Amino acid sequence: MLLTQDADIEVVGEADDGITGTELAESLAPDVVLLDVRMPRRSGVEACRAIKEAVPAAKIIMLTVSDEEGDLYETVKNGAAGYLLKDSSIEEVAQAIRVVNEGQSLISPSMAVKLIDEFKQMSKPDKQQGTQLKLTDRELEVLRLVAKGLNNREVAKELFISENTVKNHVRNILEKLQLHSRMEAVMYAMKEKLLDLP
Repeated sequence: MLLTQDADIEVVGEADDGITGTELAESLAPDVVLLDVRMPRRSGVEACRAIKEAVPAAKIIMLTVSDEEGDLYETVKNGAAGYLLKDSSIEEVAQAIRVVNEGQSLISPSMAVKLIDEFKQMSKPDKQQGTQLKLTDRELEVLRLVAKGLNNREVAKELFISENTVKNHVRNILEKLQLHSRMEAVMYAMKEKLLDLP
């Protein structure tokens, strides 16, 4: 109800459970989907996975009371581009919808801290060489800048290439590394310590 009052956001559907939500997303193909981790009939993680398979272009934001690291990892792994706790203000939710719709990722600050701490613990240097072999030098440059929080326009400016070229590089990176979202790419880059490489 509050989101419908926002001039640049149109609510195209609502559902009471994960199965109905998935079916609605398939039929309406929305730009952004808000899900909860805990939903009747189908969990948010399962719904997230099903929606990304059916409507790959849809951006998914988890809006939930769960501050469990496991829920965060599972939803991001299955394609979620945002993770907000329900204590977020309506302005923060609306802004998250805009940011995620533009291709960025957004996580509640308290959850981002948990995510970073976890991936600091999980560094596996032995995989770096494999990643470097998979990605071109330019793709590694793009991945590092994306992982530092730059959007496509900023990456393009930094590397003196077009925004479209950046989008193509990001798509190739996700395909090569078998990832679903920019957020997963950031997590991967941190885990593989790619930000520390020269």
